[in-house]
This record gives sequence, C-alpha cells and structure tokens, in this order.
Amino acid sequence: MDDPKEGERDAMEAAPLPFRAAVDALKAARLRPQIEIDPTKAPRRLAPFAYALEAAVVDGDEDLADGRLILLHDPAGHDAWQGSFRMVTLVRAELEAEMASDPLLPDVCWSWLTGALQARGLSYGEPSGTVTRASSHYFGGLSERPPASQIEIRASWTPREGLGGVPDTASHLASWCDLLAQIAGLPPAAPGDASIVTLPQRRGPQSR
Repeated sequence: MDDPKEGERDAMEAAPLPFRAAVDALKAARLRPQIEIDPTKAPRRLAPFAYALEAAVVDGDEDLADGRLILLHDPAGHDAWQGSFRMVTLVRAELEAEMASDPLLPDVCWSWLTGALQARGLSYGEPSGTVTRASSHYFGGLSERPPASQIEIRASWTPREGLGGVPDTASHLASWCDLLAQIAGLPPAAPGDASIVTLPQRRGPQSR
C-alpha cells in the first residue's frame, strides 16, 4: 500500500515554486503559545494546489476556539479571486447567552477578521464570507445540559502577491491566529489598542 505522506511529499515537489514557498512560510511561522496548530488534509476540488492547517486556542484542558485555514493556488489565476492565491477559513467559538443575542455581533465579528489583517498591514482583496450564530437547547436524556450558543465565521480573501508571485502567508497566518485569539477571549499578544474588544470567555478566566 502506498504511503499517503509520501504521496503528499510527491505532490508538493511537483507544485509550482510560488506555492511551495508560500507553504514553507506557513510552516516556519512563529505563533503565540496558546494556539496549537497542525497540518491537516486539504480539500482537492477547490484548486489545483491546496494546503490546510487546523488550530485550537487551548487553556489547560479546555479548547476555547478552533478553526481551519486553507491556502489555495491556481497558477492560471482565478477570475473570482482576482489572483492566483486564496485564503479560506472557518473559525468557531462558544458564546455567553447575552453576547449571542447582541444584534451587532455578526458585524463585530466580521470587523475582527478585516481588522486583524489590517492591523498587520496586509494587502488583500475580494473578501467574502458569513457570520453565523447557532443556539442549542437540550431535551429528554440531554435536558440537564445548559443551553449553548456558538459563533462561526466562514470567510475567504485574496492575499496580494509579493516578490516572485508569493504572498506573505506567514503574516496572514499570524493575523488569522489574532482572530482566533480574539474570538476565544484572549487578550492581545502585545500592548496595543486598549479599545480592542474580545468575546467573554465561556469557561472562566485565563490563567495566562
């Protein structure tokens, strides 16, 4: 039986140099310690070349938020992207009930995504996505569970390409991790704007 990891290595070696350089930058990025990140299987039908990461914001044994980030590449370019690269993301976190009922929450969460990119001075185009609130109420054998609410951000954007046609994927990953940390309720990683608002943590205060 063929080794799937060997197949992935072969596919990466056959990939265009700009895509390989963009992936190498993702692998080399240094992130804040509360975020655990690992490569995962990338979708095959969205673009000729793809690389995916999954991450979780961890506090002790608790996952405060999780998500997936996918880098897509089509050497021929893509009309909808207005470029040859595309970043695609899914981010999720649990919410306090009072926060979940805030009518401005979707707008605020979308602004966190665009704000995270802008805060790092990143140039990007064609952003699109959805912000979804979901509430769960339990009945019967599950009736002892308290109601739960969750926020989910699905989005994509085109990172502008730099030298050699390679976007600054490490900085885009760092900005995505800023979004993950913000939606999890973590404070900013470094001194910054005191007006930054994060989601209140559902599982108690951070020890860090």
